[in-house]
Amino acid sequence: MIWNWQQPEWPNWRFDSEVIRPLEAQFLLDSGRLLGAWKHLQPDTQTQVKIDLLSDEAMKTSEIEGEFLDRESVQSSVRRQFGLTADRRSGLAEAGIARLMVACFQNFNAPLTDKMLFDWHELVCAGRTDLKTIGAYRDHNDPMQVVSGPVQKPKIHFEAPGSSAMQSEMSGFLNWYETSDFPALTKAGLAHLYFVSIHPFEDGNGRIARALSEKAMAQALGQPSLLALSRQIRADRTAYYDALEANNKSMDITDWLLWFGGTVLKAKSYSAAMIDHLIAKTRLLDRLRDQLNAHQEKVLIRMFDAGPGGFTGGLSAKNYMTITDTAPATARRHLGDLVVKGALVRTGERKGTRYWLNKI
Repeated sequence: MIWNWQQPEWPNWRFDSEVIRPLEAQFLLDSGRLLGAWKHLQPDTQTQVKIDLLSDEAMKTSEIEGEFLDRESVQSSVRRQFGLTADRRSGLAEAGIARLMVACFQNFNAPLTDKMLFDWHELVCAGRTDLKTIGAYRDHNDPMQVVSGPVQKPKIHFEAPGSSAMQSEMSGFLNWYETSDFPALTKAGLAHLYFVSIHPFEDGNGRIARALSEKAMAQALGQPSLLALSRQIRADRTAYYDALEANNKSMDITDWLLWFGGTVLKAKSYSAAMIDHLIAKTRLLDRLRDQLNAHQEKVLIRMFDAGPGGFTGGLSAKNYMTITDTAPATARRHLGDLVVKGALVRTGERKGTRYWLNKI
């Protein structure tokens, strides 16, 4: 098998820019609309949007790699990074990935250097004791392979350059990143594939590659992209890995850029929906201030935390009882009151009764 980095023209990528151009135009248009919506938010709502989006991205970029974190712990860490109070201590993994998300958000325009990548790697691998090298490029003698399947008969999806080539490969990558002048989607997609093709770290390469994509788009826009990229990738993780594997043997990566660009545009749509969702949350909770008991407020916040799509299948009385640890009669009374107050809309009857957020 000959991989992309073994091709004679490596790392001179080829792609059809004309095919990508409509995606680039749509990205700029959608980014302008998102910025317009953002500027109309009150400062407190802007802060909440940042916390919710970055916390969700921290969760999803970890889930893509099979690591499931505690949401409240992640959110507490994100809050602390913005200088806000948080009433929950964060685990090392949660604090590390949260710090990475906030660092990318706040310092998107800083030059990309070895040190920045080393710092990011330390954050991604916070609390890990199973890795030989953290905060530096890999130096082990074994081949760096991406494999799946049983140990006795593994399937090799990709093999990266040897560790002895890491410094020269990464010097070339960093120079390319700082000097290349591609449109936003193209550079972000190229940076992602180029980085994972080198695979410079023992672990955490995917999370860092996605952070690099976010950084590249923010730099192109001149502001944080407010993009739910990892959430969108997590929604179809199989397609993501298939797209990477389909583009790791050739220097022509038009198909990868088309897939990546389409995914970014879907992520933009979700981000816009999330902003509308959080505006609705702020309005509803402000309108019902001092009118809700602790159980009702907890359930409404939990429903909003589920995102624009809400609870799958709607909220049932049983869900309410589980979240609040209340009796059936109490749950029904509380839910009926939320309907009367205009916080929820009720559908169905008896066991089929479900409740939905009334986002008006």
